[in-house]
Amino acid sequence: MSDERHQCTGKRKNAIARVRLQPGSGKMLINSRPVENYFGRETSRMVIMQAFELTQTVGRFDTFVTVQGGGLSGQAGAIRHGISKALLEVDSAYRSTLKAAGFLTRDSRVKERKKYGKRGARASFQFSKR
Repeated sequence: MSDERHQCTGKRKNAIARVRLQPGSGKMLINSRPVENYFGRETSRMVIMQAFELTQTVGRFDTFVTVQGGGLSGQAGAIRHGISKALLEVDSAYRSTLKAAGFLTRDSRVKERKKYGKRGARASFQFSKR
Protein backbone atom coordinates (compact mmCIF):
# COMPACT_ATOMS: atom_id res chain seq x y z
CA MET A 1 0.00 0.00 0.00
CA SER A 2 1.41 3.38 -0.99
CA ASP A 3 1.17 6.60 1.03
CA GLU A 4 -0.38 8.97 -1.48
CA ARG A 5 -3.77 10.31 -2.50
CA HIS A 6 -6.07 8.26 -4.67
CA GLN A 7 -8.79 10.06 -6.61
CA CYS A 8 -11.68 8.46 -8.50
CA THR A 9 -15.09 9.38 -9.85
CA GLY A 10 -18.20 7.43 -8.94
CA LYS A 11 -21.57 7.71 -10.65
CA ARG A 12 -25.12 6.51 -10.03
CA LYS A 13 -28.22 7.72 -11.87
CA ASN A 14 -27.66 11.50 -12.23
CA ALA A 15 -25.26 11.87 -9.29
CA ILE A 16 -21.52 12.29 -9.77
CA ALA A 17 -19.08 12.00 -6.87
CA ARG A 18 -15.37 12.88 -6.90
CA VAL A 19 -13.69 10.88 -4.13
CA ARG A 20 -10.19 11.46 -2.69
CA LEU A 21 -8.70 8.85 -0.35
CA GLN A 22 -5.56 9.41 1.67
CA PRO A 23 -4.14 7.46 4.59
CA GLY A 24 -5.41 8.83 7.88
CA SER A 25 -7.72 8.33 10.83
CA GLY A 26 -11.00 7.61 9.02
CA LYS A 27 -12.36 11.17 8.85
CA MET A 28 -14.96 11.71 6.08
CA LEU A 29 -16.13 15.02 4.62
CA ILE A 30 -18.82 15.33 1.96
CA ASN A 31 -19.00 18.75 0.28
CA SER A 32 -16.94 20.12 3.24
CA ARG A 33 -19.51 18.78 5.75
CA PRO A 34 -19.30 15.78 8.08
CA VAL A 35 -21.23 12.69 6.93
CA GLU A 36 -23.71 12.96 9.82
CA ASN A 37 -24.68 16.48 8.73
CA TYR A 38 -24.90 15.70 5.01
CA PHE A 39 -26.84 12.42 5.17
CA GLY A 40 -29.63 12.42 7.73
CA ARG A 41 -30.71 8.84 6.97
CA GLU A 42 -28.74 6.01 8.54
CA THR A 43 -29.24 3.90 5.40
CA SER A 44 -27.29 6.37 3.24
CA ARG A 45 -24.41 6.42 5.72
CA MET A 46 -24.43 2.62 5.77
CA VAL A 47 -24.29 2.48 1.94
CA ILE A 48 -21.23 4.74 1.93
CA MET A 49 -19.36 2.60 4.47
CA GLN A 50 -20.10 -0.74 2.72
CA ALA A 51 -16.96 -0.72 0.56
CA PHE A 52 -14.72 0.01 3.57
CA GLU A 53 -16.40 -2.71 5.67
CA LEU A 54 -16.13 -5.28 2.89
CA THR A 55 -12.39 -4.70 2.46
CA GLN A 56 -11.74 -4.27 6.22
CA THR A 57 -10.29 -0.78 5.73
CA VAL A 58 -12.61 1.13 8.08
CA GLY A 59 -10.70 3.97 9.76
CA ARG A 60 -7.57 3.62 7.60
CA PHE A 61 -8.33 6.42 5.14
CA ASP A 62 -9.46 10.03 5.29
CA THR A 63 -12.13 10.52 2.63
CA PHE A 64 -12.92 13.82 0.94
CA VAL A 65 -15.93 13.81 -1.39
CA THR A 66 -17.42 16.38 -3.74
CA VAL A 67 -20.82 15.23 -4.96
CA GLN A 68 -23.45 16.90 -7.14
CA GLY A 69 -26.60 16.04 -9.04
CA GLY A 70 -29.35 13.56 -8.32
CA GLY A 71 -30.99 12.92 -4.97
CA LEU A 72 -29.49 11.83 -1.68
CA SER A 73 -29.91 8.10 -2.41
CA GLY A 74 -28.21 8.44 -5.81
CA GLN A 75 -25.44 10.50 -4.26
CA ALA A 76 -24.81 7.83 -1.63
CA GLY A 77 -24.53 5.20 -4.37
CA ALA A 78 -22.20 7.41 -6.39
CA ILE A 79 -19.96 7.91 -3.35
CA ARG A 80 -19.84 4.14 -2.73
CA HIS A 81 -18.91 3.59 -6.39
CA GLY A 82 -16.13 6.20 -6.17
CA ILE A 83 -14.77 4.80 -2.90
CA SER A 84 -14.72 1.29 -4.40
CA LYS A 85 -12.79 2.49 -7.45
CA ALA A 86 -10.32 4.40 -5.26
CA LEU A 87 -9.77 1.33 -3.06
CA LEU A 88 -8.83 -0.58 -6.22
CA GLU A 89 -6.07 1.96 -6.84
CA VAL A 90 -4.87 1.42 -3.27
CA ASP A 91 -4.71 -2.37 -3.60
CA SER A 92 -5.83 -4.34 -6.66
CA ALA A 93 -6.38 -7.45 -4.49
CA TYR A 94 -9.71 -5.94 -3.41
CA ARG A 95 -11.07 -6.32 -6.95
CA SER A 96 -12.63 -9.77 -6.57
CA THR A 97 -14.47 -8.88 -3.33
CA LEU A 98 -15.74 -5.52 -4.60
CA LYS A 99 -16.74 -6.97 -7.98
CA ALA A 100 -18.66 -9.85 -6.35
CA ALA A 101 -20.58 -7.37 -4.19
CA GLY A 102 -21.41 -5.32 -7.31
CA PHE A 103 -19.75 -2.11 -6.07
CA LEU A 104 -17.71 -1.58 -9.25
CA THR A 105 -20.75 -1.54 -11.56
CA ARG A 106 -22.13 1.88 -12.43
CA ASP A 107 -25.89 2.02 -11.91
CA SER A 108 -26.93 3.67 -15.18
CA ARG A 109 -30.68 3.82 -14.59
CA VAL A 110 -31.82 7.36 -15.32
CA LYS A 111 -35.25 8.88 -15.83
CA GLU A 112 -36.58 8.12 -19.29
CA ARG A 113 -37.30 11.16 -21.43
CA LYS A 114 -40.80 12.27 -22.38
CA LYS A 115 -41.76 11.38 -25.97
CA TYR A 116 -43.68 13.73 -28.25
CA GLY A 117 -47.36 12.90 -28.66
CA LYS A 118 -47.37 11.21 -25.26
CA ARG A 119 -48.21 12.42 -21.77
CA GLY A 120 -45.00 11.06 -20.24
CA ALA A 121 -42.19 8.71 -21.17
CA ARG A 122 -44.61 5.88 -21.95
CA ALA A 123 -48.04 6.99 -20.73
CA SER A 124 -50.40 8.15 -23.46
CA PHE A 125 -53.31 10.53 -23.31
CA GLN A 126 -56.66 8.89 -22.54
CA PHE A 127 -58.26 7.40 -25.66
CA SER A 128 -61.81 8.47 -26.50
CA LYS A 129 -63.74 6.41 -29.02
CA ARG A 130 -66.50 9.03 -29.45
